[in-house]
Amino acid sequence: MTKIIFLHHSTGEAIWKGETNRYIYKLTSKGDVQKYFEAYNRKNKTSYEIEALNFPKSTPYGWNNYPYDYYNIWVKNAGSGPFMEEPTLEMLTAEYDVIVFKHCFPVSRIVPDSGAPDINSDIKSLENYKLQYEALKNKMHEFKRNKFIVWTPAANTKLKSKEDEAQRTREFYNWMVNEWDEKGDNIFIWDFYEYETEGGLYLTDTNAHSPDNSHPSVVFSARLAPLFGKFIIDVIEGRVD
Repeated sequence: MTKIIFLHHSTGEAIWKGETNRYIYKLTSKGDVQKYFEAYNRKNKTSYEIEALNFPKSTPYGWNNYPYDYYNIWVKNAGSGPFMEEPTLEMLTAEYDVIVFKHCFPVSRIVPDSGAPDINSDIKSLENYKLQYEALKNKMHEFKRNKFIVWTPAANTKLKSKEDEAQRTREFYNWMVNEWDEKGDNIFIWDFYEYETEGGLYLTDTNAHSPDNSHPSVVFSARLAPLFGKFIIDVIEGRVD
């Protein structure tokens, strides 16, 4: 059996559920991504088991899943036991073969650089993000038997974003896919940003819940759920680099 854990908040939950309505989900605890895996397992006689987890929880750590927070929990406070009730990579990699993580759309509220990057700062700036991401990459490379999937950053709609923030998010995205990513390692990038923005700077209004709500729409989520499931399986079966 190959076990996968998907760490998410509300944006990830939308994709996880797809078009499954809340009543059915409450009854079955199964969204579109899980259904995709079940269908794939039946057809291909595989044994892939996926589950999802709110990470980090709202208490005691706080509802923050940005580069600083992954760095803080997984690198700065690494170890065999949890940090503020949140599992470290040592814990997750012992239980799961594949770890998938992401950031919610406030990650795109990127402020100008100060010229004094600080890996231990929770200020959302490119200079801090890059330091935190390099540390995360080095940490993930310690677990060579595991595979990691990270989403490119979630975007805001034009109405809910400033142009300079959107430009910096595009810069972070470009750095992530063109410089930070290494071919042949155990880290894989799922390009959520490209799906959301369709080549632009913002989450398109069509893909959004509404122009003033940067969560994904149900239609968009339903379209992406099987694409997300397929990407995870392609990573497991060695079809992507």
